[in-house]
Amino acid sequence: MSALDPANPFAAPSELPFALPPFDRIRAEHFAPAFEAGTAEHLAEVDELLGRDLGAAEFLDALESSGQLLGRAEAVFHNLLGTDADDELRALAQEFAPRLAAHHDAVRLDPRLVQRVRRLHEDPPADLGPEQRRLLERLHRDAERSGALLDEAGRERLRELNAQLSALTTRFDVELLADSNDLAVHVADAEELEGLSAAELARAAAAAGERGGHLLPLVLPTGQPVLAALRRRATRRRVHEASVARGGRGGEHDTRALLQRIAALRAERAALLGFADHASWVVADETAGSVEAAVGMLRRLAPAAVANARREAAELTGLLLADGEEGPLQPWDWAYYDERLRRERFAVDAEALRPWFPLERVLVDGVFATASALYGLTFTERTDLPLYSAGVRAFEVADGSGPLGLYLFDPFARPSKRGGAWMSSFVEQSHLLGQRPVVVNCLNVAPPAPGDPALLSVDEVETLFHEFGHTLHGLLSDVRFPRFSGTSVPRDFVEFPSQVNEFWAFEPEVLARYARHVQTGEALPAGAVEGLRAARAHGQGFSTTEYLAAALLDQAWHRLAPGALEGAVPEDVAAFEAAALAEAGVALETVPPRYRSTYFHHVFGGGYAAAYYSYVWSEVLDADTVEWFAENGGLRRANGEHFRRTLLARGGSVDPLEAYRAFRGRDAAVEPLLRRRDLLPAGRG
Repeated sequence: MSALDPANPFAAPSELPFALPPFDRIRAEHFAPAFEAGTAEHLAEVDELLGRDLGAAEFLDALESSGQLLGRAEAVFHNLLGTDADDELRALAQEFAPRLAAHHDAVRLDPRLVQRVRRLHEDPPADLGPEQRRLLERLHRDAERSGALLDEAGRERLRELNAQLSALTTRFDVELLADSNDLAVHVADAEELEGLSAAELARAAAAAGERGGHLLPLVLPTGQPVLAALRRRATRRRVHEASVARGGRGGEHDTRALLQRIAALRAERAALLGFADHASWVVADETAGSVEAAVGMLRRLAPAAVANARREAAELTGLLLADGEEGPLQPWDWAYYDERLRRERFAVDAEALRPWFPLERVLVDGVFATASALYGLTFTERTDLPLYSAGVRAFEVADGSGPLGLYLFDPFARPSKRGGAWMSSFVEQSHLLGQRPVVVNCLNVAPPAPGDPALLSVDEVETLFHEFGHTLHGLLSDVRFPRFSGTSVPRDFVEFPSQVNEFWAFEPEVLARYARHVQTGEALPAGAVEGLRAARAHGQGFSTTEYLAAALLDQAWHRLAPGALEGAVPEDVAAFEAAALAEAGVALETVPPRYRSTYFHHVFGGGYAAAYYSYVWSEVLDADTVEWFAENGGLRRANGEHFRRTLLARGGSVDPLEAYRAFRGRDAAVEPLLRRRDLLPAGRG
């Protein structure tokens, strides 16, 4: 029985469909007492189960069933912190992040629990099933990786490090969001925005609000989408310089000292746990297995990618000079001239295509229809459920066997929402707990002017399909233990299903369903379809190089030995970054990393520290899978069922590479990725 006030919305499981959190009742003041009661209840539950003589199966069930009150509160809190945070929530995050980290350490490092797990792992009962054995294996590995074998002084230092890191990474995100909002580019004279469409100008005017003029908010990566359209070089430069200034210009929102401290503490923690550096600790538990394998792939791709980027830069420089502009080509010029080249070469004007990509059609006739064709899913909008913010929508998802879960769609940018796009879960699927999933997709599409439909860019269409691939991983999960639900797989595997789902976005039969003009209903012209598919293969030098630069920068920060940052000052961040990029062979002035250190949310605020390489590692599997679909007839129900049954449904309940072999019949080949990214040596393909 919970000690929490019954009036607190977290005191009992939600009675709403699919246990959707009762957002209409949840207030900021409910979290602190829920965390306090939830941690106490969790500790008591673990203490009680460790005091009982339970069989192995009962023990695993009891352990996985513990901490539900805390889990309910944490799931909502962490989601709202990214999607709809205010000052009160941010203050709570900074207060409770270290306390919650300490609590989870207290459970994980409880010597009685470690001993029980070790005994069972060494001599597992014969009647345990595969998923139970997998859980035992993961619990034992967690204990080793979490410092359970340390002496008491070591465990105490580990708890301190984890608490400090939790507080610092939370603060990094808070400061990054604040600085991104502060650096949004305000333009008083509309003439400076020449090149933007009427719809884009209307969105910028709406973003400026009472301030007047136009406001260009910043998205998370270095590259800002408006740079492809802005004709005035001075305006492009303003936008780019605002983007790369985030977190590195001094003042209250500077993230440089924070990220240095995060990197230093991670290095110390890795050494305490017996690893050479943080990257080694992370990658040892991924499918790559070693830093050498992960970094080796990045370095293998870099020379060809950089050579391609240099050729592309030379071509774009020609366009710049032909315009009468002074060279050299600058980072803020690349997107503009690349878009112009794309239009000329492939007859594709990305901005002019927006009317063919209305958000509603892309969602319903594109994303949902493809999921229906592959997996037999149906989507029914629920307008009777309370949601956490205006503009969020809910859809009940079902298949031939009945309801599967709930899908929340949160497409629009707002100041209270962090940048980027992601999938997360409010409720994890679990047969043990009788839970069906509640998942959310968040994008940061600029809200349309009042009365206008939202129109997506080509990149936003691809992003929506990508994030929905994560959603499918969560919705189609079919596991007993919540530990293994959906996307609970290694970081360098988790992007694989989402990248596969991107493939469908621009397949002709899928495009034909959703790419229709918002006013006339006219289908996207055949020439545009062909041009769009060709254009997507264009510019691989730039896109691969900017990605590799970020991934190698992530590795550089996390391959530091303990003490390497002793005496570092904020100004050292730029020098460290420059040296790391030069050493890796990806230091191109015209192609900055997709994320610079000071706004690299994925690794200093999110869960991708030392694992940003995961995107290209997963893309090996993705490209090989796309070839399998093509070889087997493409968008067929039988193909979707095979992918669902052997891979999506399994979550983390099996070794991911075993799941891949069950799907594909062999290990993944790398050649499909090299072909896709134009990285094969001449004459091969």
